[in-house]
Amino acid sequence: MVLDKQIAKKTAELLLQINAIKLEPENPFTWASGWKSPIYCDNRIMLSYPQVRNFVREEIAKQVENLYGKPDVIAGVATGAIGIGILVAEALGLPFVYVRPKPKEHGRQNQIEGYFEAGQSVVVIEDLISTGNSSLNAVQALKEQNADIKGMIAIFTYGFPVSTENFEKEGVELHTLSDYENLIEQASETNYIQQNQLQTLLEWRSNPQEWKKQ
Repeated sequence: MVLDKQIAKKTAELLLQINAIKLEPENPFTWASGWKSPIYCDNRIMLSYPQVRNFVREEIAKQVENLYGKPDVIAGVATGAIGIGILVAEALGLPFVYVRPKPKEHGRQNQIEGYFEAGQSVVVIEDLISTGNSSLNAVQALKEQNADIKGMIAIFTYGFPVSTENFEKEGVELHTLSDYENLIEQASETNYIQQNQLQTLLEWRSNPQEWKKQ
């Protein structure tokens, strides 16, 4: 759920400017899932651009405070949200932990790196939401250690219905700075894409699993 349309469009504009989000309808990407896609998103690139990362840090920190006050801990989902999670925790003066996809196979076999106590309130930071499975896996790991999950804030979501269903099923509140609809609107208004490309991007969003399937 996007809370502020102006922030959503500004976030989209900045991510397009630094090529953290690429739109290439004529030369689609292949995701790890095997899906063909006219869009590719790697928000970690923003960490190399101080102005952009500062904007994202400040806006997420504002949303954390506006929605949840100050939680006890900020948690980042590894690996994509470790960087921005640390920045948000620093902005709020809060402890930080991060959550691996699965426990380490050696040493202390941690899945959660950092220190927090059972019962503490946690806001989870994520960089990108597709299906939501990996994000919710991190939430589950925190819940198993008796964390009080207040919600999750991400930079961007594709807004797939399956992700909405997954978050609702798990009872986890999700907010994002921007989403696919605001991205496409911004790209169209600034002539980053042409009308024929817009149609392709809308077609993909309506049925991404089957788009250009051989």
